[in-house]
Amino acid sequence: MTKIHTFHIPVMGTGFSIDTPVKVARYGISSVVSLVDDTLIEEMRKFYTERLGESFEPISKYEDDHRAKRITAYLDLMDRMVKDQFNKLRASSFAAGTEITKYFEMLPLHSPLKKLYLQMLETVNPAKKKEIQDELRASIQPGEINVNIMTKVDPPNFSAKNKEPLPPEFSDALAALRGYAKSTLDSCIVFSAGINQRLYSYIENFKDFYADASGHIKKRIILKVSDYRSSLIQGKFLAKKGLWVSEYRVESGLNCGGHAFATTGDLMGPILEEFKNRRHELIESLHKMYNQALQLKNKPVADIPHKVEITAQGGIGTAKEDKFLRDYYELDATGWGTPFLLCPEATNVEDETLEKLANAGEEDLYLSDISPLGVPFNNLRDSASDLQKERKSQAGKPGSACPKGHLVSNTEFTKLPICTASRLYQKMKLEQLKKELDETQYARAYKKIVQKACICHDLGEGVLIKNKIPKKIERFSAICPGPNMAYFSKIVSLPEMVGHIYGRLSILNQTYRPHMFIKELKLYVDYLKREVEKTADSLSERDAKYFREFKNNLLNGIEYYRELLPKIAGDAKKYYQKFSAELDEQKKRLDDFVDEYIGVFNLESAGV
Repeated sequence: MTKIHTFHIPVMGTGFSIDTPVKVARYGISSVVSLVDDTLIEEMRKFYTERLGESFEPISKYEDDHRAKRITAYLDLMDRMVKDQFNKLRASSFAAGTEITKYFEMLPLHSPLKKLYLQMLETVNPAKKKEIQDELRASIQPGEINVNIMTKVDPPNFSAKNKEPLPPEFSDALAALRGYAKSTLDSCIVFSAGINQRLYSYIENFKDFYADASGHIKKRIILKVSDYRSSLIQGKFLAKKGLWVSEYRVESGLNCGGHAFATTGDLMGPILEEFKNRRHELIESLHKMYNQALQLKNKPVADIPHKVEITAQGGIGTAKEDKFLRDYYELDATGWGTPFLLCPEATNVEDETLEKLANAGEEDLYLSDISPLGVPFNNLRDSASDLQKERKSQAGKPGSACPKGHLVSNTEFTKLPICTASRLYQKMKLEQLKKELDETQYARAYKKIVQKACICHDLGEGVLIKNKIPKKIERFSAICPGPNMAYFSKIVSLPEMVGHIYGRLSILNQTYRPHMFIKELKLYVDYLKREVEKTADSLSERDAKYFREFKNNLLNGIEYYRELLPKIAGDAKKYYQKFSAELDEQKKRLDDFVDEYIGVFNLESAGV
């Protein structure tokens, strides 16, 4: 499919973009739905089925393969809804305020379709005007309903009837993949958080992931990656199975929402430069392996490589940044996530949290340790979820009831895995530590244990609250915006948000906003400081080696940006000077910190 827009809306939490396609796909905008929470998915299927006036038949958790069936049913429902919405849009008249007019008004000026639309508006001759309108109607298409599987969230599952372990193909990730594979969607699946060999091998079982006789792949693979090396490794693994990766979606390790998978100090600019320089090499090497695998499977080979897109997301905040990324790095598209949380027409944030987001400054957005996965997690200070977690802790009843269990992984005290944010785990762990530690040590350990939050449940509560979907228990919403939220405060319409992306208007607030490359660099310097300070008292040679590599990559990244700066700034001298001064500032912060902890960075040379 030829993309109508130059941006997409990435997955956000489990609930914020759970029905975004129903809101935006008819306007040609592609978005991504999380497949983590099948309970939430089933609740949303019930909500939309009843809203359509149709009979809802629930899929019980006691039903065989219920997780996959719930996902298939919801995706099929969205597919049907979007197709119906789009057909009605295409049939609407070219008058002020109609759906088809909204579609074309949101397109970027450089789009051939937008130019044809503007020509139609200026055409006086009725017959010619209708001819152009017919052409416009025939040329438009909806955005894609894409889905996301976080590969690290793949716990085994157990029978709801007898608690017996189910076969491997019923694990969370594999069941989600099966649910998508059996749906009617012609779209993409995004794999994030690194390679999962069992999951990737399971893809081979579904025909829609293979190209048909015309070369079309009905269900295409997107890898969300942090660097070129991981892209090549994962691409090779899949190519050797006859599976083609249609897009490499590069995401900033820290300047993003949700979980933050930091690189070893590798910054977005140098990473994208490597993709730009080695794109042809990547495609050609994978194409050879891909065809060899297809031959072994007795499937037709591809004479030329299928299309491969390189896109980027994480921290983009202005049309100028967006355009530079697409022009200089030759990207096919960009992803805009966090700012869309302030766009109720596109995402689901309930009113209380929406107000907190709109008022959030840099100090309110922080990298936390609340995730049971043990991965840093972007958080909003004093969210309803965090405040409730604190109240329970102060009352001496920390932890969650763990109603969904998607992040269960710990078997320290139990035969079946449990979540470190659960009431059961925290009770047993704190009882153990109370016997082993003195009062001061216990107080420190207590704080660390009870900070874990039930994010697989609370991240999905906002959409239920917003849509007034009834629930028997009190609900507390969590949210995971990226640092970029600090520079956006206005609650906006969909046309306003799209207009900002294309430079027709600005919705930034008055807070000074550094360039996305500078912001990411600062976040990485902060992250290095945080990690060094956490381990300085119990440092190993392996830690020291990691920190040295991290520091050196940051220094190399700073020099890369110095060389790139004339292209970024163009003729804007003041912009050039400000960017250069901010590079100097971050280098000084890094140098000062390294000097302060020189023993850490020189550990190997000291012979330790």
